[in-house]
Amino acid sequence: MSNEPARLSLAACIAAIVTIAVHSGDASDSLAPPQSAVRPVIDRIQSVDFVDPYRWLEEQDAPEVRQWLAAQNAYAESVLSRSAERRVFATSVRRFMDRADVGRPQRGGAFEYFTLRRSGEEQAALYRRPSTNDRGARIDPLESYEMVIDPRRLSPGLTTSLDAVAVTPDGSRLIYAVRDGGQDEREIVTRDLKSNADVERLPAALYDSVSLRKDNAGFFYVRRSRETGARVCFHAWGSPLDRDPVLFGDGYGPTAFISLTQNDDGSLFLFTVQHGWARSEVWLKGAAEAAPRRVVSDTNAHFYPRFVKQQLWMRTDMDAPFGRVVAVDLEAPDDRTRWRTILPERGDTLEDFAVIGDRIYATYMRDASNRILMFGLDGSPLGELDVPDLATASVRADGDRTATLTLESFTLPEASYRIDMSTGDRTLEQSAWLEWDTRRYSVERVYGRSRDGTRVPVFVVGRKDLRRDGRNQVLLFGYGGFVAPQKPRFSALAAAWIEAGGVFASAVLRGGSEFGEGWHQDGMLANKQHVFDDFIAAGEALIADGTTSKGRLAIMGTSNGGLLVGAALTQRPDLFGAVLCADSRTSIFSASTSIRGTTTCRRSWSTAMPPSSTSSRPFAGSRRCRT
Repeated sequence: MSNEPARLSLAACIAAIVTIAVHSGDASDSLAPPQSAVRPVIDRIQSVDFVDPYRWLEEQDAPEVRQWLAAQNAYAESVLSRSAERRVFATSVRRFMDRADVGRPQRGGAFEYFTLRRSGEEQAALYRRPSTNDRGARIDPLESYEMVIDPRRLSPGLTTSLDAVAVTPDGSRLIYAVRDGGQDEREIVTRDLKSNADVERLPAALYDSVSLRKDNAGFFYVRRSRETGARVCFHAWGSPLDRDPVLFGDGYGPTAFISLTQNDDGSLFLFTVQHGWARSEVWLKGAAEAAPRRVVSDTNAHFYPRFVKQQLWMRTDMDAPFGRVVAVDLEAPDDRTRWRTILPERGDTLEDFAVIGDRIYATYMRDASNRILMFGLDGSPLGELDVPDLATASVRADGDRTATLTLESFTLPEASYRIDMSTGDRTLEQSAWLEWDTRRYSVERVYGRSRDGTRVPVFVVGRKDLRRDGRNQVLLFGYGGFVAPQKPRFSALAAAWIEAGGVFASAVLRGGSEFGEGWHQDGMLANKQHVFDDFIAAGEALIADGTTSKGRLAIMGTSNGGLLVGAALTQRPDLFGAVLCADSRTSIFSASTSIRGTTTCRRSWSTAMPPSSTSSRPFAGSRRCRT
């Protein structure tokens, strides 16, 4: 959690901004903000002109832009420093955010290895404890454990974070990842646990799917380049890094993401290629085979394969927008006539599944909240696993007779329970150490109507005695893109906000996966305006039912959500009292020409793709919202 101080500062600023915005007559009204020079630049795309008055601000290293940033920051601080709410809110957010965090233990030899960040610590350290027969034994942050790697020795400034990646079964080697600051790149390091010395190091890069080979001869990894794309490689212990063979990925460019999966005995490999957020490919290779065999590569659908009891099963939305599970014939994997449906499409969206013992546990979304249904291996229904309403839930196998159930909601930080599948008994495995009386608060789901009549769910979180008199200060969050569902999740910012008497709302918008692939596609490319319409409808619904009023409604979005709130501000400035637009590419034209923005643009709102650039005009002006 190397960026925790920055996040605390950001959260405090949010509170102050919203407080100032919703209080009329504030002293800040008399302060004049620094002026921003208008220097129009015209982009002509397919015979359509788009005017950007602030293109010069994109050159962030230019002296005049640095001066502009310094002036804006100084002005903001002069206003925010006057807010008593800022200090109170920062203390509250720190209490909710600064809680112990325990990583999932991994067994190796006679020990279990895990990361642990105790309350008050900036970074997680890597620890170990002796293995026990009780795989669900809880890790108590207040107890003492043997430290294996101390992050304070990696960087005196505590800017380096680490994570346990894998431990060899015999406990002789540990693979861990090191990340410096907030960069995406990380180093992959191998430590000899007998000598407690690092023996190999892969240089900083974009690594994915790091996993041990089953015979313990080395490890696989995916190395991704923003210029050339991803490649699956294998590293044998002690061999020169420049001799690591490429197993898969040649020919794919930077817009493809590749992952690797092995079966239990290492005799079969799966290569999954994700083309942005639109479609995926699957390839199968035996350990003794020279080349992979195609499972699917020519279909505009998503495939999520896994090995199940020496079989290949896939969750897919091919011919099933809400999702289904199919079994693939390993002898003829690309012959779809031999695919067998295990779980057919239902009315709810299939998000994931797990096979535990002789049952399938399928996680579905209904109105952006989870339910878990049980089936036999032949797909016959066997009931439902009890989970709370309006919550996020997932289940994974932890052996043939036990499972781990993870629950989270707006008022419940993530908690894991170990389930004895033969008796149904649940034992708390891990939970956040947080003192907070959630009985004072409630979560409800209301609905707005978008411009085209589409129903838009909105989660509303506040005190149980909430009065709908239009006077509540509401913080509305939205995202709407990249197949990312916006389900009930705990947020330190939201918890502090409602504790202070505010109302937190989260809108479920097109572009996500909450209502299947059709819902996703209805919020991308030429349909991107639907996302903005949905978000505006959510805000209007909160005003119409008296939850809040114009000027008391603040909106917040990050990344794709930043584009969202920028567009919403541009199209409906009368509706919102404050806007936080964070980490966003609000200029769709300059983003589409950058390496980092290529995949994002092409799959969500690219001006380089048909039907025409006129579909970009309704939200092109969002780049006028500068942060």
